[in-house]
Amino acid sequence: MPEVLKVTDAGVEVVTGLLSRYGLECVSLGVDEPIPGSYWGDSEAGLVGAKIYWRPDTPLHSLLHEASHFICMDDGRREQLDKDAGGDYDEENGVCYLQILLADELPGVGRERMCQDMDAWGYTFRLGSARAWFEQDADDARAWLVDRGVIDDAGQPTWRKR
Repeated sequence: MPEVLKVTDAGVEVVTGLLSRYGLECVSLGVDEPIPGSYWGDSEAGLVGAKIYWRPDTPLHSLLHEASHFICMDDGRREQLDKDAGGDYDEENGVCYLQILLADELPGVGRERMCQDMDAWGYTFRLGSARAWFEQDADDARAWLVDRGVIDDAGQPTWRKR
């Protein structure tokens, strides 16, 4: 599997600062520690309430994806959150779209690199790549995020949760 950016590659302070704008507390763990709330296990980020857990080997795309779930879910699910973010197809698309937008907020990362990492990790999109989906087939995901106040009409994060 090609190398993908880790949280540490983007700068821990920058990433944690970005996610704290949404009320997420980023909890760093040791290399061999199990990650609480990780849906997939291994090095994948975990969610429990308003805490997102990661290790030095956690891929950045995983942290942004799980953070985007937290941002996109409703308050009721957020209050019960432990491992499984749930949500439907439309919300999942919104989550993927938002994680790409959030990558633009991280110096040295950006949407192009996030799309590459998503493809390398095995995200699947109908048009064959994350970038093609984002640029050509994600109008519904964008509209979903706008309708819920997560991004504005210009496609920029509002820094508000759903």
